[in-house]
This record gives sequence, structure tokens and C-alpha cells, in this order.
Amino acid sequence: MSTESLSPLRAQDLTLSYEKKVVARNLSLSIPEGKLTVIIGPNACGKSTLLRTLSRLMQPQQGAVWLNGKMIGEYATKEVARQLGLLPQSSTAPGDISVADLVARGRYPHQRMFRRWQNEDSQAVEDAMRATGVDQLADSLVDTLSGGQRQRVWIAMVLAQQTPLLLLDEPTTWLDIAHQIDLMELLCRLNQQHKRTLVVVLHDLNHACRYAGHLIAMRDGKIIAQGAPAEIVTPALIEQVFGLRCQIIDCPVSHTPLIIPLGHSA
Repeated sequence: MSTESLSPLRAQDLTLSYEKKVVARNLSLSIPEGKLTVIIGPNACGKSTLLRTLSRLMQPQQGAVWLNGKMIGEYATKEVARQLGLLPQSSTAPGDISVADLVARGRYPHQRMFRRWQNEDSQAVEDAMRATGVDQLADSLVDTLSGGQRQRVWIAMVLAQQTPLLLLDEPTTWLDIAHQIDLMELLCRLNQQHKRTLVVVLHDLNHACRYAGHLIAMRDGKIIAQGAPAEIVTPALIEQVFGLRCQIIDCPVSHTPLIIPLGHSA
């Protein structure tokens, strides 16, 4: 059986543009099922545009995206939202909404004409808030929170959606180092224990190497390399993708590649 047939999300021959600027041409990829895939690359290389296109938030100029073997454009909007959850790079909420009410919006795809709010919806919201550490903020207004707290609330909303496929664009933004690690550990649990397939855009290369089961390195709208971090991450690749000279050692904790930047003065 081919890798493509096992992929819950794949794209072929995409031409992507953002604000009338083409950022990628002839871009094809398959997201491996059951893995935590991390996309890395320099600013403006097309990572976020790709993620938005894979989630149907943006339309490609050319090419197509398949979700579970069916062209994503053929699904109803709610059906896409029951299969795929997206945390975009920036999100805004009404100023007078509480944390619990915002997280509850993650249950919207599961609401139907004759289906009222049920205990399983309340449980999903509670579990998501507890997992992200915002359960004590349930009655707080979102616009009174710090940037890091708001980010965790948005992540909770996506988790409450309970989709088998999750796409997160720079989810560690605004989070301090402790909450960054907590979030990455949570994503690993979702992947390994709950069998969720995740696609995450990250800027922190060592987080990417430590937590990814599958790594995609992009530059200028092209995929430069992909595979397990231990197999593809080399000083030559980091210099090719980021223009950064580095040394790579074995992390004494995770035994994954640990990137040591040399800088221009080294």
C-alpha cells in the first residue's frame, strides 16, 4: 500500500499565494498518519500559507488538497471541522466572552439541528481546559488575560473540537519556556496515547527535533528535506535552510539532535 493512500491529508502540485505574492509552486506532500509532523523553515518561506491551505482556510491558485482520500472542497464546512482542527497564527475573540464560552465554541461542528448540548460536550470542554491549564480561568473574560493565557485558551478550544487531525501554527508563541514544554508534551500525549495526527509549525528547532516523529524543512516555498529528525538534521541542512552555521550533538535527555548555533563570531 502506498504512503499516499495511508495519509489523512495530502496535497499535490500546489501553487500558493499570499497578498498576491506567489510563495510556492508545484508543492506536494503527504502527512503521515498517526505521527506528530513539524514544519520548520525561515520566515516567509510559505509554512503558514501551506497550513492554511491544507485546512481549506485558503484556496490554492493551482493544485488540490485531499482529506481522507476525498478532495477537501467536496466536504461540507462542518464535516471538515469534525475531521480537522486548526489553530491559526493569530486569533481574535469578542471582548466580552468568557474562557469557558470560547472553549465551548470548539463543539460547534458537533452541533446539529436536532442535537442539543450534551454531557459529552461539557466533558470535552472541561477536559480541554484542564489539559491546557486554564480550568481555573473558566469565568474570566478572554480580553483580561495575558498573551500566554489567551494562547492556551485558543489551544483548549481546538482540543475541545476533538478531531483526529490537528493543525497548529506556531502554538508556542507567547508562552514562557515552562508552558512551551508543557504544550509540546501535551501534543505528544495526544499523538501517542490518543492516536491523533498532528501538524505543527514551529520556530524552535530543538523543540522540533525533540518532539517530531516526522520533520519537514522548507525554504522559498519548497520542501528541502523531510523524514525523522535523526535521519535528516545535519549542519549542512540547517545552513541550507536557515543560513545558520551550527554544530549538532546528541541531546543527553531525549537523544535527539540538539542544534548549537555557532553565530558569525564563532
